[in-house]
Order: sequence, then C-alpha cells, then structure tokens
Amino acid sequence: MKKFLVYILLFAGLFAHAQLGTRIFGRDPIINLENFDKQRVHWGYYLGFNSYDFKIDYKTPPATDIEVVSTTGFNVGLVGNLRIFEYLDLRFEPGLAYTQRNLRFTDPTLVEEWDKLREVKSTYIHFPLLLKFSSKRTGNIKPYLLAGVSRTLNFDAHEKAKDDNMTGANFRMKTWTNNWEVGAGIDIYFEYFKFSPSIRGVFSFDDELIRDNDPNSPYTGNVASMKTRGVFVNFTFH
Repeated sequence: MKKFLVYILLFAGLFAHAQLGTRIFGRDPIINLENFDKQRVHWGYYLGFNSYDFKIDYKTPPATDIEVVSTTGFNVGLVGNLRIFEYLDLRFEPGLAYTQRNLRFTDPTLVEEWDKLREVKSTYIHFPLLLKFSSKRTGNIKPYLLAGVSRTLNFDAHEKAKDDNMTGANFRMKTWTNNWEVGAGIDIYFEYFKFSPSIRGVFSFDDELIRDNDPNSPYTGNVASMKTRGVFVNFTFH
C-alpha cells in the first residue's frame, strides 16, 4: 500500500506538470483531435510497469508474518475502446505482465538460508474488461476513472507440478485467477495522437496458493489464503 501511495503521488506530479504546460495546455490552447472521442470504436496499445504483492491471511496468528519482497515488472498490451455514451466507454485491454515476488519465511524449523527464500516468478496474460468514466474535456486534458473485472492466466503457476516447496523445486499457484480493478488516468490530446497515462490497482478475488503435499509444511501449512495485489502504471497511445 505504501508503494501504491508513492505511485499516486508520482502520477499526480505528472498531471500537474501536464496542466502547467504552456504550448498545449495554456489558457487558450489549440484544440487537438477535437472529434477523436466521437468514434464508436478506436484502438490503441500500452506500455508500462507493475509492482505485485500478496495479501496473506493465516489460520492462526504467526510469530512473524511471511515477508513479501516486490520487484518492478513490465506490461505491454492492446486497447479496444467502445463508446457507449459521451462520458462512458467500455474497454478491453488484453496484455502481458511479467513480475517476480520473493517470499522470505521465518518458520523456526527452516535453518538454511536457501530454505527460507522462495522466488515466485509470474508471466501473466491479463484480460481486463473495464468501464471508463470520463469527465468533461477541458482544453486538451480529460481525466477519467476506471473500474471493472479481469481474468488472469499465469504461465508460471506450476499448478500441476508434483514437486513442491519441500523439495525446493516449485512455488505452486493456481493457473487462473479472477480480479477486480480500479484506477484513474488522464487523456492528453496532441496534434496526431492521444496519450493516456494511468495508474490502476488489481486485487484478486481468489486464494491462489496450492498447498504443499505435507499439510504441516512450514511454507503453506498455516496459510489460510494468499491473494495477489498489484499496481499497474500504463502509458497508452491511441
């Protein structure tokens, strides 16, 4: 959540910088792409980065929580936009997201350092279906909110692998998960294209953890649920 707040502050700074631009965002700017949003359907693509985390709940309160160390991954994908009303659009944004989370376990039965650390590498195919709620356009700027649901396919889930954490081979997760998403962005209209930076939170509905074969495993025995949380910062071009 601290990282999420940092991203919001960075995004706000970008928005402030855009508002202060004199060439495109001055008091009397030249209106770019005036009829762009009147299209029934339009397409685009996005590039960006992500930071994934886990929300872990326990069966009984542990002496020390499992530590989740996030890394910065990347996103790339396509955007299909369907205009419903003047201020409401339906968006489909299929894409690829790569990330890694490192889990550090503090169970006293784990002595060796390599036993305490498990890497969770994930390559996701992400299928979000979102509603875009736009404000009234002001000059060449139009803020918006996003909300919707998504389904995710994890190519690195190892769901059907027989070896588990006790062998040090695989950290097993479910292949398919369902999420809800919420975010905000800004449409910035340039002479030849529309640029839309955005920030979005992704929150899994599902417990994604596949338990170890031993029900008393120090890695999964006390875990009631493990759900993905993520922050996406995307830069979309239309």
